[in-house]
Amino acid sequence: MLGRTANGLFWMFRYLERAENTARLLDAGLRMALTRDLVTAEEEWRSVISTAGQRTGYEAKHGTYTGMQAWNYMLRDKDNPASILAMFGQVRQNARLCRNAISGELWEAINENWLVIKDQLAKPVGENRVLATVASIRRAGTLAHGAMEGSMLRDEGYHFAQAGTFIERGDSIARILDIKYYLLLPSLSYVGSSLDTGQWDQVLRSVSGDRAYRWLNAGQIDARGICDFLILDDCFPRSLAFCHSELRANLAALARLHGKEGLSNELMREADTRLSDLTIDRVFDQGLHEFLLEFMSGNAAIGNAIAQDYRFLA
Repeated sequence: MLGRTANGLFWMFRYLERAENTARLLDAGLRMALTRDLVTAEEEWRSVISTAGQRTGYEAKHGTYTGMQAWNYMLRDKDNPASILAMFGQVRQNARLCRNAISGELWEAINENWLVIKDQLAKPVGENRVLATVASIRRAGTLAHGAMEGSMLRDEGYHFAQAGTFIERGDSIARILDIKYYLLLPSLSYVGSSLDTGQWDQVLRSVSGDRAYRWLNAGQIDARGICDFLILDDCFPRSLAFCHSELRANLAALARLHGKEGLSNELMREADTRLSDLTIDRVFDQGLHEFLLEFMSGNAAIGNAIAQDYRFLA
């Protein structure tokens, strides 16, 4: 497979995961803001924008954090290169560039949903449409992943797509946890309050983990328990442990197909060593922020090594 085709598959699914994660974050923010007064709702939107890593760009354009401004900036603003519209455009562009390496079903799922999303975001999204719009973006991601799982050969193209998915998912979960931890836990007056509980509930909702967590923990919302769940639970498909397990399997499959291992496999083994036998007590002893920074740095290094090993720019 040509390096540029592998690059297209890898980044198509990175952008798809990033767009879907942003939609999940928006959905959680919308539902939280509905239960708040005007002042608290603005704080919720500031938190959502910060978690998405879009605060600098947003504040360069807007002086307040009203809901309509916030969600339209994240959904469709032409000055926001990380808007969902821009990211899904990159998904479609990469799919078109590597059209011969993906199944017809996957191409149709991406192209048809791109047309729907582009039409929905052609004009500002009002309060009466925003939940339906976010739901359609989440559904687009689900359909694309389903089409890939049900129709693509388990060849190198599939493994590059999966590697992109789990590199991006791990980075997203780590960033959400890091931002929320920074916003919540330093304020001791918030601990155990309705605001604290509500914000941690938003963390779970933004990764679609609220039902699974409550089932496992009898409905108890606890910061340490949520961190344990999102970092170490290898049964939850959006935990850091699960993402690294899937990434390891796909990199091993690529190494077998190419007949040799590369730097990405070596870095993956080092990451496994750091995560193996880890407990949440050890994470908090090290410092959650420090642990997450270390995870994100290692995750980024693996992504760069994949590009180097398989000559994405060749």
